[in-house]
Amino acid sequence: DNGVYGLTKGQSSPTTELGVITSTTPGGKIDKPVRPLELFLALGTSYVASAFSSQPRPMAAMIREAIEFPGFAIVHVQSPCTTYNDNYDLLRGNAKKDIAPITYQIPEDHDPSNWDKAWALARGAKIPLGVLYRDDNSTPLEQRVASSVGKLRARSTHDILESYAIV
Repeated sequence: DNGVYGLTKGQSSPTTELGVITSTTPGGKIDKPVRPLELFLALGTSYVASAFSSQPRPMAAMIREAIEFPGFAIVHVQSPCTTYNDNYDLLRGNAKKDIAPITYQIPEDHDPSNWDKAWALARGAKIPLGVLYRDDNSTPLEQRVASSVGKLRARSTHDILESYAIV
């Protein structure tokens, strides 16, 4: 997420900030930006993490954990677009320019199984980095599908065709 569609010449994206002028919003973006972490939690995502592209090792560890997680997992990655939305200093901070970072590491004592605490992190003014939420009790989709299919009554082709017969 770099807040802009840079590959298509700097068009506004769902996460572009309000008022930003882009090729598709020459008068400034008029709708509020989507807050992805809130959206993922609101949709019931079982594993929600947030990473920064300039921290490749922690990001890779989160992606690995998400891949291995038995359920729907998302790792939202902040990655500045140096051409159309160069917010690198804002994300990382720059002491020489007196710019405080808008990203921060989630405290080690955070309980990722607590949805309310994850929601509070997602709603904050700054961008948390780390695992916000992990529901280790979630049932993966493929298990729910298998369970649902297992409850269906087996029907032969003849039975199915007969169900369409007009009597």
